[in-house]
Amino acid sequence: MSKYFGTDGFRGEANKNLTVEHAFKIGRFIGNYYGREHRCQVVIGKDTRRSSYMFEYALTAGLTASGADVFLLHVTTTPSVSYVVRTDDFDCGIMISASHNPFYDNGIKLFNSKGEKMDENVINEIEKYLDGEISEVPLAQGEEIGRASDYSAGRNRYIGYLISLATHSFKGKRIGLDCANGSAFAIAKSVFDALGAKTYVVCNKPDGFNINKNCGSTHIENLVSLVQEEQLDCGFAFDGDADRCLAVDENANVVDGDKILYIYGSYLKERGKLEGNTVVTTVMSNLGLYKAFDSLGISYEKTAVGDKYVYECMNEKGYILGGENSGHIIFSNYANTGDGIITALMLMGVMCSKKTTLGELAKGMTTYPQLLKNVRVVDKNTVLNDIDVKNAVKAAENALGEDGRVLVRPSGTEPLLRIMTEAKTRELCAKYVDAIEKVVRDKGYAVD
Repeated sequence: MSKYFGTDGFRGEANKNLTVEHAFKIGRFIGNYYGREHRCQVVIGKDTRRSSYMFEYALTAGLTASGADVFLLHVTTTPSVSYVVRTDDFDCGIMISASHNPFYDNGIKLFNSKGEKMDENVINEIEKYLDGEISEVPLAQGEEIGRASDYSAGRNRYIGYLISLATHSFKGKRIGLDCANGSAFAIAKSVFDALGAKTYVVCNKPDGFNINKNCGSTHIENLVSLVQEEQLDCGFAFDGDADRCLAVDENANVVDGDKILYIYGSYLKERGKLEGNTVVTTVMSNLGLYKAFDSLGISYEKTAVGDKYVYECMNEKGYILGGENSGHIIFSNYANTGDGIITALMLMGVMCSKKTTLGELAKGMTTYPQLLKNVRVVDKNTVLNDIDVKNAVKAAENALGEDGRVLVRPSGTEPLLRIMTEAKTRELCAKYVDAIEKVVRDKGYAVD
């Protein structure tokens, strides 16, 4: 794990452990790194957090000071930045967002010229520059100084691209959208309206502070209530930067990322279009998904948590579907990163093609009860390497056998140990999570 950049960019509380100085220096390095043989061109997007403006200006100042030209998409989604970088031949893309985190956090996500998460070798060089381990880069002079310009046309082309992906009209469909007071607020409704749906939208009035606040994919109960009250066909909830999507079916049941993978994986399998007969998941996917795939003869791969690792596996082996149960779903035929709106469009496509409901499509997968507990610890690696903790995990695994599983892993962005169990009952889940947590606390690793 890098010092500053985790699996999804450089993230932290704005002006505490992620500052405008960090943003300025990242811009300075990128402008110089990509501008050694030609004038560097970088596209920047941001979500609706109040701090996104200052980071946008700091990055722009650093980039132009190093001689780069900057193109501003303004408030937009993370996947739109990936799309624009890839289709318009930019050297680099930057998204300012802390995804599903609260408003006071923010982040800087970097994309390479292919619209993929930035290469690790470049990230490593940026971190060395931030720590003063490599020499200062030169300032551009005279005509070499860069400039910034509006590029809202790029965002509009992305909206057009989304609309073009739909294979059916949504006329007559009543669809709920929870935009999380984030990036989707200016895009999602226009896409579904253009495709003929009757849309019911909530949490689409960002004020800089309400992004993800009791709404979006991390607070799905908001959308559940909307679907129930308006008797909708289905609903889709996005996170702050709209690279995640969770759904709610006509009966107000939640359709999480695992069920989305099941629905679309089985749909592709039926049509002989599931490349490699394989879906890529992470270690956090539910045991019920694997049992459902086994019954259909669909293979699967498991990666570490993070859509970055899912995409790397897909890209390396030629698979076209993968994702996380949190709602990061990658359809690599259409995008190089998770895209919440594309996910919603793909689910609608299956519903329309098969002339059935979302609830019917999800019936084939039974979700095992799962319990996840986050324990704040002094040092994640010390806990994971402790023999008593390992023995507690092993004991739980042996007791559950094939009817459950245990996963203990460190958070990629916080000083947390994540203890997760799946079993036939919630009581069993709690029993083994509590047993492992007790060992962690008894050994003095927990921080209350």
